[in-house]
Amino acid sequence: MSTGTRHHIRLANVRLSFPSLFREKKFAPTDAKGSYSATFILDKKTNAKEIAEIKRSIDLLVKETFKGKHPGVNRVCLRDGSEKPDTDGYGDGVMFISARTDKRPQVVNRDLTPLTEDDGKPYAGCYVYATIEIWGQDNQYGKRINAKLRAVQFAKDGSPFGEANIDVNKEFQPLGDDDESPV
Repeated sequence: MSTGTRHHIRLANVRLSFPSLFREKKFAPTDAKGSYSATFILDKKTNAKEIAEIKRSIDLLVKETFKGKHPGVNRVCLRDGSEKPDTDGYGDGVMFISARTDKRPQVVNRDLTPLTEDDGKPYAGCYVYATIEIWGQDNQYGKRINAKLRAVQFAKDGSPFGEANIDVNKEFQPLGDDDESPV
């Protein structure tokens, strides 16, 4: 059960992380059905307006849905990037918000043409615009403030996350003519 008002927010020029936009992903082995999801990384300076808007929405939902009692930092969709210092794109200068939905979100290119998985974008590390909906959850699964993923628009390329080139010189040694070929 969701309670209270839903707050629509548009994120501008944010980095995409952990995208599952074209295929459902199960988050727990006990999940009967998967969902579509993405995490958006917001720079604390350039995305200050969006961060403030999300925080205002969270504060309103705490008042409306939970009568002023905050469900806890780990139960809110907006988090500080310093929680993941060893993850590409995260750190002290950013915030991140995770969003998901049961229905496949609209995913479009810069010119609003639909994108498919075969297009190779959007991808983890690129920049996107996105729309999300902040809402309060109070049911048998607990009390949380969640973000629902609505739509994603590819904006521009960025350095892909988690795809650093492997240095083959550290992986292998040159083989001589007499060395056996791998089987």
